[in-house]
Amino acid sequence: MKKFLFVICLVSLFGMAVKAQENPLKLQGGLQIDHRFRLENGNWSWNENRLELKLDKKFADKARFRSDIWLRSFGFPFLQSAQQLFNKDETSPYNLDFREAYVELYGVFTKNLDMKIGRQRIAWGTADKLNPTDNLNPWDLEDIWDFGRHSGSDAIQMKYYLKDFYLEADYIFYFRPAVLPRGDWAEGLMASPFELPGYLTLGSVSDSLAMPALNLKENATYAFKFGGFAGGFDFSASYVYGRDGLPLNYYNEISMTETPGKIDVKSYLLFPRQHIIGADLAGAIGAVGIWAEGAAFLPEKEVILTNDLSAFGLPPMDSVVLEKKPWFKYAAGFDYTFRGGHYINVQYLHGFVHERGNGNLNDYLVLSYEKYLFNDKLKINPFTAALVVSDWEKPADNFAWIYMPAITYIPNENTEINLGVRLIGGEGDDVFSKYKDKDEFVLSVRYKF
Repeated sequence: MKKFLFVICLVSLFGMAVKAQENPLKLQGGLQIDHRFRLENGNWSWNENRLELKLDKKFADKARFRSDIWLRSFGFPFLQSAQQLFNKDETSPYNLDFREAYVELYGVFTKNLDMKIGRQRIAWGTADKLNPTDNLNPWDLEDIWDFGRHSGSDAIQMKYYLKDFYLEADYIFYFRPAVLPRGDWAEGLMASPFELPGYLTLGSVSDSLAMPALNLKENATYAFKFGGFAGGFDFSASYVYGRDGLPLNYYNEISMTETPGKIDVKSYLLFPRQHIIGADLAGAIGAVGIWAEGAAFLPEKEVILTNDLSAFGLPPMDSVVLEKKPWFKYAAGFDYTFRGGHYINVQYLHGFVHERGNGNLNDYLVLSYEKYLFNDKLKINPFTAALVVSDWEKPADNFAWIYMPAITYIPNENTEINLGVRLIGGEGDDVFSKYKDKDEFVLSVRYKF
């Protein structure tokens, strides 16, 4: 609670301090209420009440301060003892998420050079939400269905403008891993269960992360980008030298337990270094908006998984889990608004967030249709769907589908009330086919100020 009071007091003090200035502090934000439950059994699966506060203060034409903070009543109380009832933090869980806070400087050293310093979201790419080139900020997969969400990074960004073109350089001080999905949604991104011979059973499973050393060499991320506008299209080419935000298993320590035939496994994981070369473009052909982007990923080193079997008197077993070979992720799509306000959006994606390595990238086709009615007071979305294929040689056994119809009531320009369902089916072992028993009903309310 002290964190919430601190932020509220800070906002109030800023407001009073600049009230009479020519360029006062602007406060924007919104309220988001999001509740979901499983259709199969009626169990609640998501509970979020989010207050978003955005501060924006411009200092003449020389500088600008911006920040974005989330205050949330988040999750469910997991109570096992009466002693927990004395603690409001446990009966009503809350969360403070410091998303962004940076200063933007204009005309640094030269009038064409701008600079941003602080925690910031550096968004790259032109595709719709899932961007193969967007690899500077760590993925925030807390809500697996909030596609495209990233956490902010502590960074310096410099942009030099030259007519219709620009050069960008980014330096991120510290490596931060991706945030994994909350609750049982994490099962989709986890590796398949440890495979054992029939005469063995699995006891405890634990893991240990090998985080990069806290120094300039191991922790930093470097990035460069050249972009601009030409021939009716926005375009860019980019390079990133950083780390994969999702950990990779490189060592399994296998030990025997007191129970015959039962073993314990401790896994060790690392975040591999990688080079990423990307390009994107966006524009329109007639009234059809189009976009495309792609990225080549090249690991700095080969990663070998070692299974330590010394407890059984056997030599270690090694296997390559990440080759030092490039793989390619790419996306392309278009949108179009027909007469009468019928809007469609189609996008193809090769390679989801967690997928890496040649032969391990799945194909995703996403289609959406929406229409506004009654003077834009009602938006119907009867068809938003995705098809996933993980093996084209046996597609009937390796696919997933997602169907997400929704209806939105818009009582005023600031408010949206949304009702929808999320239905999932499929076969195989890809991330979304693992969710086929997790159909949901969704109720959300959003208010912006």
